[in-house]
Amino acid sequence: MNEAHLPVERLSIILGEVKDVRVSQRGPRRTRLDVAADALPALLELLKGRAGFVHLSAISCVDWPKDGQFELVYHLWSYELDLLVSAHTRIARDPGVYVSVYDIYHPAGFFERDIHEMYGVFFEGAPDMEKFILTEWDGPPPMRKEFDSEAWVNDHFDWQDYRPDWLLELEAQGGGIVIPPDEQRFSRRGLPEAEDES
Repeated sequence: MNEAHLPVERLSIILGEVKDVRVSQRGPRRTRLDVAADALPALLELLKGRAGFVHLSAISCVDWPKDGQFELVYHLWSYELDLLVSAHTRIARDPGVYVSVYDIYHPAGFFERDIHEMYGVFFEGAPDMEKFILTEWDGPPPMRKEFDSEAWVNDHFDWQDYRPDWLLELEAQGGGIVIPPDEQRFSRRGLPEAEDES
């Protein structure tokens, strides 16, 4: 058996045991798996127990508001096969609840907590869903695409003109701020178009 095909062949045997898994090769050592949300825990158990994917390196989340979904991506590494598998699944954005895989991969507890804090996804069975980065945060989950960071800042903070002596000296010498902050903001509306200098 050709050693280069061993990871793909071993994976294909295991993946045959899970319903409706779509497989796509992303490179010689990267494989993408797309699976239904209800089949993902079984897939992870098979990958860990029978294919040697013992390292969960990350869980990432993608917000798809137009589809009304979150995409959860479980990045798994096999030291034995020298291969990265990314298992993708989608869940409904509302209510934004999924099952924890902490019992399969303990590091999932950290990643799930982070996703809960940043996107609002709740993982049933996770050991801890308390805030740990945004402990003083009272706003909505800040990584959701509808979150308007500029509007939130404008609602919660007062802008102050900050021009200390050292900055005034720098400006007097021709340096300092090139574009004033109020001209840099994304929300500026109705400003005249820049004149063509040609």
